[in-house]
Amino acid sequence: MHHLRKSLFLRWLAYIFLALNVTTTAHGQEVASYVNDALIRAISADNLNPDRRLLMSLYQQHDDELLWFAEKTATTQAFEILKVLNNAASYGLKPEDYNAQILMNRLSLLADAVQRGEDIVDTRVALDLDISMAVLRFIRHLHCGRINPRDAGFNLNSNHADQFDELSIVTALTTSNDLSHVVATIEPQFLHYQLLKMALTRYRQLMTNPDLTNLPAFTARSIKPGETYEGASALRRLLIVEQDMTAEQSIDDDDNLLDPSLVQGLMNYQRRHGLPIDGSLGKQTFIALTTPFEVRAQQIELTLERWRWLPSIASPMIVVNIPQFRLFAFNTIDDREANLLRMDVIVGQTFVHTQTPVFLADLKYVVFRPYWDVPADIVKREILGEINRHPDYLQRNQFELVDGNGDNSPVVPATSENIARLAAGSLRLRQRPGVNNALGEVKFMLPNNYNVYLHSTPAKKLFAAPRRAFSHGCIRVSDPAALAEYVLRYAADEWDRARIEDAMQGSENQRVYLKTPIPVMIVYGTAIANEAGQVLFYDDIYGNDKRLSRLLQKSY
Repeated sequence: MHHLRKSLFLRWLAYIFLALNVTTTAHGQEVASYVNDALIRAISADNLNPDRRLLMSLYQQHDDELLWFAEKTATTQAFEILKVLNNAASYGLKPEDYNAQILMNRLSLLADAVQRGEDIVDTRVALDLDISMAVLRFIRHLHCGRINPRDAGFNLNSNHADQFDELSIVTALTTSNDLSHVVATIEPQFLHYQLLKMALTRYRQLMTNPDLTNLPAFTARSIKPGETYEGASALRRLLIVEQDMTAEQSIDDDDNLLDPSLVQGLMNYQRRHGLPIDGSLGKQTFIALTTPFEVRAQQIELTLERWRWLPSIASPMIVVNIPQFRLFAFNTIDDREANLLRMDVIVGQTFVHTQTPVFLADLKYVVFRPYWDVPADIVKREILGEINRHPDYLQRNQFELVDGNGDNSPVVPATSENIARLAAGSLRLRQRPGVNNALGEVKFMLPNNYNVYLHSTPAKKLFAAPRRAFSHGCIRVSDPAALAEYVLRYAADEWDRARIEDAMQGSENQRVYLKTPIPVMIVYGTAIANEAGQVLFYDDIYGNDKRLSRLLQKSY
């Protein structure tokens, strides 16, 4: 905020200087001359505005005429767009980033001056430029986000931002009779973004009653269903406003007990928050329940920011949301949840070197009965020590040493000399297909710099855990046959479920290419709104919410 105040002060100094200069040297010129002179001065003031050259292009397209004034009076569009900027919080943005209230006050003062018969051309010019600058920033933030995703460590290398024609949007806003429609076209065009934005409004309303999340301090042990709980009445009120139970369900409840309706409400709450669903008031559930609504609203805002980084949803498309531990496969861009293929996934552990990255890639082929080519860092960090301690480790785990990068490269014996070559990186290690293969029966290849892909797993019991961060970075899927059926609709030949299951259980390692690659988005959202009106909140397992929040605070 200190940086913002300093920037505003410098900008005001520049406009005061401009007003004095214009008044003494350009009195009587046409408004276009004022605009041209103001723009030249704004461009020369490098420390004031990074969008100054874009502003020059904008006004040149309009023959250096004012955009938000008609004669001496501000246009209807000027008043309406300032209302939009002042309501930026409803989009998960901050009105102060666009000087919304300051601009509204200046417009009001100018209108009063005009009523008094004063004609302050230079003031209109300065205000027109500031409105345009604020609108440019707002529409860019709304379409592309406030932060470059690469600064947040996300490899979302799409041309999403490059294809955005900001000047055309500003022009449309200066002439439209329906500014809300123009603004809506800027936002991400997928249903769950809109649902999440609606949820933000609800949670901002809940923020006005912070006492709702105040429960009696947690005791040393969990409160089990049927047990006495002194905070039962407060808990019931909270679950009702959170829409996990209704007031009608609690009419006959005992205010001192964790009774059946309250237990069911707790289970609904636990399901929405990715917690163990046991109906008990344990420590994890207590922490979630007492999290302030302000924090929940911020989770929504941060997720909205990330959704703005994404390219348009295509069809078909596969989306994996890391904190949710879920995969969604779209058939059409208008798919509703009931029509999506959905399944649980396992993602990378929370250690820095094992986290699943956020990126975009194309799924190009499927491999049945795959080899597992062990990444070099895993070989060094985990396997070489096991080989040295247990001479039969390679044989027992179906590993083999390979001289070359191809599937048909020669296998070499596990001599001490070759183990040394493996340690030096001149040989690679792979695990043969089989029941114990770490990739299971099938893998789905989306070539990328991280060597991350989707695959099945023999460790199916891990899917029972609510928090599934167990892998080295790749994504394990709970229903590989269903995903293969979805993907192989785009293969050159026919693949029905029976053929897929035969290939998964067979002995042959085979690769099947797709005629049309399928876009895959690995994303990170800790707040999700569904079509039933629920908001699902998940832990910030990799600390990306904290990181993004810090970046946003530094930016403005």
